Amino acid sequence: MRRDFLILFALAGWALSVPHYGSDFAVSLALTCLMYAALATSWSLFCGTTRYLSLATAAFFGIGAYTSALVLDAAGWAAAIGLGAAIAAAVAVVMGLAVLHLRGTYFAVLTFGMTELIRHAITWWEKQVTGTVGRVLTTVPDRDTIYLTMLALAVAAVATAIVVRRSRFGLAMAGIGADEQRAQTLGVNTRLVKTAGFALTAAFAGAVGAAMSVRWTYIDPATVFNPFIGFQTVLIALIGGAATLWGPLIAAVVFSLLAETLRLQAPQVYMMSLGLLLILCVLYLPGGLASLRAATLRQWRDDLQAWWRALRRPGAQSGSTA
Repeated sequence: MRRDFLILFALAGWALSVPHYGSDFAVSLALTCLMYAALATSWSLFCGTTRYLSLATAAFFGIGAYTSALVLDAAGWAAAIGLGAAIAAAVAVVMGLAVLHLRGTYFAVLTFGMTELIRHAITWWEKQVTGTVGRVLTTVPDRDTIYLTMLALAVAAVATAIVVRRSRFGLAMAGIGADEQRAQTLGVNTRLVKTAGFALTAAFAGAVGAAMSVRWTYIDPATVFNPFIGFQTVLIALIGGAATLWGPLIAAVVFSLLAETLRLQAPQVYMMSLGLLLILCVLYLPGGLASLRAATLRQWRDDLQAWWRALRRPGAQSGSTA
């Protein structure tokens, strides 16, 4: 645990220097990295451990964004972030009690369906009650405040993952992921543990949504409840290694750089790259990019050398033609 915290503090110290020495583009890119690092790490904290595939990240992100847009003028920046996290966690508790008894495809489809339900409900409410769709943000914090807030949320997400993975709560979630019925037999209150883990993930997503909403001067349900936010969070976590601590963080940086490089200039190439990375990881790296350790690389090198020596043996070609 001490080593993980040292690495985290070192990375956070390096990230603190970006607003002082980086350009506006560098800060914007770093914000995207921090956003997906917080989302993917908090998603993996619950879903990677319990093996529940949640597609509700966009719902919690959007709830936090709308909460911030509604209360930022009156309550202030810190209160808007806290309220976004609290309301998203409360919605997650209600949603979790309704669907967490399901697993696999059923759970994934229902969480995605509830995300769409929330998006359409907010759209209907705005049309019927306020007479318009969307919110204009008149009070926007400065760039450094937004950046430092996102950095704090990303650090808090990773620190929470470090602590939870080594706690009884984390052990209970790991037991649910390994064999839920056996964990229940051993005395784990699986319903309570799953609901608490789901709410913890939602709280971080809501806080991130509240912090990132001010990047747009105008928000609407289609923007902040965009399913792409949820899908990319899942892809980042899976490709990085959902069961690992640092995998989602590494993948968030890789994906953010890839997105800024390809998405605007060649969006089709970007989407194909996502699909290709996912296929390669599923086939050859089921543990994600985090499983690419020195031992694995040495094993690949030894296998290639053995294959090359076999091809160069004197009788290899004659034996193959015989």
